[in-house]
Amino acid sequence: MSKFTELNLAPALLQAVDALGYTDMTPIQAGALPLLLEGRDVLAQARTGSGKTAAFALALLATLHCERSRLQVLVLCPTRELADQVSKEIRALARFIPNVKVLTLCGGVPLRPQLASLAHEPHIAVGTPGRIGELIEREALRLDSVRCVVLDEADRMLDMGFLDAVRGILAGTPAARNTWLFSATWPAEIRTLSAQFQDAPVTVAIEDAHEQAAIEQRFYQVEPPDKPDAVIALLLEHQPASCLVFCNTRVDVKTLSEALCRRGVSALALHGDLEQRERDEILLQFANGSARVLVATDVAARGLDIKALPMVISWELAHDADTHVHRVGRTGRAGESGLALSLVASRETGRVARIEEIIGAPIAWAKLPGRGHSLAMPAPVMRTLAIDAGRQDKLRAGDILGALTGEAGLQAGEIGKIDLFATRAYVAISRARFDAALQKLRNGRIKGRNFRVRGL
Repeated sequence: MSKFTELNLAPALLQAVDALGYTDMTPIQAGALPLLLEGRDVLAQARTGSGKTAAFALALLATLHCERSRLQVLVLCPTRELADQVSKEIRALARFIPNVKVLTLCGGVPLRPQLASLAHEPHIAVGTPGRIGELIEREALRLDSVRCVVLDEADRMLDMGFLDAVRGILAGTPAARNTWLFSATWPAEIRTLSAQFQDAPVTVAIEDAHEQAAIEQRFYQVEPPDKPDAVIALLLEHQPASCLVFCNTRVDVKTLSEALCRRGVSALALHGDLEQRERDEILLQFANGSARVLVATDVAARGLDIKALPMVISWELAHDADTHVHRVGRTGRAGESGLALSLVASRETGRVARIEEIIGAPIAWAKLPGRGHSLAMPAPVMRTLAIDAGRQDKLRAGDILGALTGEAGLQAGEIGKIDLFATRAYVAISRARFDAALQKLRNGRIKGRNFRVRGL
């Protein structure tokens, strides 16, 4: 079974699948979706970008009782970014089903609007364990009607210290429910959690060898003081349209991003010290082509959905081999080739053997490029414009597009991705036309109204 049309899905779901351009199922969808539709508990190994969200979204929507205004599905995610993506995917697949209410409930934003939204129960709640737990304690979120709980990227939730919170939430749900665990890796804690809360789960593990074959890995012997120059040399040699650089600590994230910026490389830093709005804006700028390089910790980068990422760099080898494999899997998606480069100091060589064991071959050591091949990386092709208005102001993407192509005089091809939040909107503009667009919107109107507009 490889086609969505071979599944016993309602016409409204097949219509949504067709509208999204999905035809053939990915391996995780083909392996897990029939079991999910049968109502089985599933423990699935699936990395980011494998299509797992669509798998469990279709299954939970297939059994949803929209006529019942009660919380029926709870999806737990490690970060707000991932929760936002999951909510968007569910809404996209539910577009032809009337009256499906999906709420995103995460920390980093005021609690009061979420409490107000819960005055009328959603059918589906997607959120982080911390905020979900807080809402349960306040008795604002009731679990007595929950029929399915999804733990998405369960290993990262445990890495972030959410194990007790997840256990508490699961313990408060009805015993007669489905529990679906999706995890890139299967540490012992995941197995323990599965044994405690799943009922005869079916294991689905997808071999990613066919995707890994499109990814070239190279390892470089570099001591810590020389690593900033090594990263810059690799960026200058390969000139990637975008590159994600992984660091193990937030201190290294700050150090490297500052070094790159001093050398004229367009780089952003993503780490746990940032406020939620800062995190949102950094992720948006990288995703829409307004920055070429994102330097991030593994946890901070979870939930980042970049479909075309030609290169990743590990500033330092990950402490465990599974995390290294997850980093590598960020590139080379959807049939594209990818390049994964790792800088290895003498103190890190003990981690190499485990990586070789997982990939089943000796790693390929390489020599760093010289410095005479290029003077600088080109600037990003886009810049991001921020509008202090969003869905709560009844603002739509079409309104922004109309204002830019109308009074502002831009061509459609000069406008990139538009992202709408409750109180903010962001739009990628061609760098050559950015200043003109910013000035026109500041002096003009969007949907007949004046809004504060700024550049990032």
